[in-house]
Amino acid sequence: MRFGVIGAGRIGKIHAANVAARPDCEVAYVADVDAAAAGALAKATGAAVGAVDEIMNSRAVDAVAICAPTDMHADLIEQAARAGKAIFCEKPVALDVERIRRCLDVVAKSGATLMIGFNRRFDPNFAALQARLAAGAIGDVEIVTITSRDPSPPPVSYIARSGGLYRDMMIHDFDMARFLLGEEPIAISAMGSALVDKAIGEAGDVDSAVVVMETKSGKLAQISNSRRATYGYDQRIEAHGAKGMLSAGNVRETTVEFAGAAGIVGDKILNFFLERYALAYRLELDTFVDAVKAGRKPSPNGEDGLAANRLADAAYLSWREKRRVTLS
Repeated sequence: MRFGVIGAGRIGKIHAANVAARPDCEVAYVADVDAAAAGALAKATGAAVGAVDEIMNSRAVDAVAICAPTDMHADLIEQAARAGKAIFCEKPVALDVERIRRCLDVVAKSGATLMIGFNRRFDPNFAALQARLAAGAIGDVEIVTITSRDPSPPPVSYIARSGGLYRDMMIHDFDMARFLLGEEPIAISAMGSALVDKAIGEAGDVDSAVVVMETKSGKLAQISNSRRATYGYDQRIEAHGAKGMLSAGNVRETTVEFAGAAGIVGDKILNFFLERYALAYRLELDTFVDAVKAGRKPSPNGEDGLAANRLADAAYLSWREKRRVTLS
């Protein structure tokens, strides 16, 4: 499969490298408004630099990896769908639910293949936890608890374009909650504060947030997010059920521990999402390539992206209006 990679930033570099590492794939083109970034990534992967239109119109491109800023995703998905390309797109499809619906209509009418990059589903630890849940290891799921905390906040300039914490950061956790609960949440309550960086609050966003969700059968999910964790990139999941509990903890730099009279000390947890989820990104791409080659529709798909965005919008509304929000 020959890929056109659109976006040569951090995530574009990850996906391009994973494409280039596969013996059955290659990066044909790289596009980015930053000519130097596009040129460097093209050189690293043996690709050519090309404009977006050139990628979409090229018969030498079978699939596109959309790694551009969020506000470009929907337009690029539609362009790729009409051009007959298989599409892998980083989350989210768009920040507006109605815009996502219009985009997915174009995808459906064109018959295009679309996968959305919720990479955490492919983390081996989280995937194993979900598989054991599905196999009934803890019986009926009662409460899912998801913790996600960044080492430090992003620059304030990033906040407006990203859509804010609920739509940018917590959207991964909304998808994971759906993945683990096996049911759609029907109600959500959110609280949030700007405790880490006052400038984030002044920009109309939060950097510390807690969400509780409920499904029709009464299953609960609770999500805790923070833009600051002094000890590293904190990523944990716990699922409690009728027969017991499953948990997936943080990944550390090494498994080495020192035991002495004062206690037991281990190495720090990984400090950056690109390190923590390096394998998940590779397995995610493998799933996309395998699905396209087999003629299957990959998962997570556009509808999963829409569902996560609806939850993010409901959480934002709950926070702004300080009330429980019911989803129709």
